[in-house]
Amino acid sequence: MAEIAVHDGSDMVGKKLGDSGLDERDITVLTLHRGPQVIPNPRNKTVLEAEDRLLCFGKLEEMRSMIPDRKQKRVRRLMKKHLPPESS
Repeated sequence: MAEIAVHDGSDMVGKKLGDSGLDERDITVLTLHRGPQVIPNPRNKTVLEAEDRLLCFGKLEEMRSMIPDRKQKRVRRLMKKHLPPESS
């Protein structure tokens, strides 16, 4: 199980759940959270909106593939000699 967020600008915004491609990926939407509203077992004709959250069941690899790639920032540890001196 995983939660998939429908972000503003996503190609899923404005599509019916049945046209979203989730069925083809063997992903079942169990619950749709829209603001304070919870829609259990949403129908295929439900139109997805920005900021919807979908509680899904399916293969984890398929659900992970739906997460957009982000540029990962590398964090570099600073050595103590590069830090400013502590004040007492």
